[in-house]
Amino acid sequence: MNVLLIGGGGREHALAWKLAQSPLLDTLYCAPGNAGIAETAECVSLDVGDHGAVAKFCDEKKIGLVVIGPEAPLVSGLSDDLAAQGLPVFGPSKAASALEGSKGFTKDLCTEFGIPTAAYGRFTDAASAKAYLAGQKLPIVIKADGLAAGKGVVIAERLDEAEAAIDACFDGAFGDAGAEVVVEEFLNGEEASFFALVDGETALPLATAQDHKRVDDGDLGPNTGGMGAYSPAPIMTDALCARTMDEIILPTVAAMKARGTPFKGVLYAGLMIEDGAPKLIEYNVRFGDPEAQPLMMRLKSDLLPVLLATAQGRLNGVTLDWEADAALCVVMAAKGYPGAYDKGTEIRGLERAGADPRTAIFHAGTTRDGSRIFATGGRVLGVTALGEDIATAQTRAYQAVDAIDWPGGFCRRDIGWRALKRGA
Repeated sequence: MNVLLIGGGGREHALAWKLAQSPLLDTLYCAPGNAGIAETAECVSLDVGDHGAVAKFCDEKKIGLVVIGPEAPLVSGLSDDLAAQGLPVFGPSKAASALEGSKGFTKDLCTEFGIPTAAYGRFTDAASAKAYLAGQKLPIVIKADGLAAGKGVVIAERLDEAEAAIDACFDGAFGDAGAEVVVEEFLNGEEASFFALVDGETALPLATAQDHKRVDDGDLGPNTGGMGAYSPAPIMTDALCARTMDEIILPTVAAMKARGTPFKGVLYAGLMIEDGAPKLIEYNVRFGDPEAQPLMMRLKSDLLPVLLATAQGRLNGVTLDWEADAALCVVMAAKGYPGAYDKGTEIRGLERAGADPRTAIFHAGTTRDGSRIFATGGRVLGVTALGEDIATAQTRAYQAVDAIDWPGGFCRRDIGWRALKRGA
């Protein structure tokens, strides 16, 4: 089977790495890909915003499955347009992608169907949002409603910070994503990531994970797209996973089906855990980045038939096998990230760093010029390792990090600290 993978980040490299191991795979194409993905796939120059061009490519290359990695093509309806041509697509429809594309949509769905989440208000003008603030406790969370590349969320400790965040949204700081604002109760507790494959009706839970959003050690500094992750997440006990499925995932799947917009793809629930109870922070409608990297390292099952079964509504009865070992991913980013950062700095030592078979170097923002690798993005590498526990995986991952020669990059040195504190 020929497969087309859409995307070019660390998540897509992890998916490509895993798909390439499938005996069912003939040729893996990736648009646009990156320097790491090019080692296992044929990277192609396709304008994924031109849905007709993507469909034409699929016809010419006899593509048997399209896997859409990032959220933007999903929210724009790429899945719908390809499915209309009879192509199996892993990734939700435009209507179902509203679970990520509109935070207000998800909050309203939670209210309607009794899914536990933070109290909130939705607003289309600054004055109304600020009036709502007057009766709320601090800290409080201000969110641009739409897709803002992980940058549309502010946790405000003071009233003036909250008002400034509201003004920034309505003044165009996040483009169309800030045309509506969600003001949300701040939830205390510990965050965790929960993933489930969904075929419109059946939901199959994946392994648990936990990521680090803040740029600095100790979970300090500004939010980022993610500076590292590990799997499994010790906080997600079997009982807590069961509650998450029963109280959050399954009601959401049923709600989307009842609304006539069934969800097909991977449903990624960002959770806050307090006193053993899960609440939904928000949904993503694709694999997390960097959570996909440790998840793919731990997955023993063939990924390709599982994604195809999801796309075709055949998940009932499917099971997955996972490595007992833990996996941990350290993100190496360009200095300055998540603010302005330099591009074009050279990265050396990648072969040496990835020599251990229990280690994989997943590329995100890279390009190749001959035998040389250069950084092109903010988050550039996901150095991922397996170990019999989180501590061993962490040691192995940082050994690989230290083998990489990249003066233009940096990373956190404490990925996995919450798990280690629990003795995992």
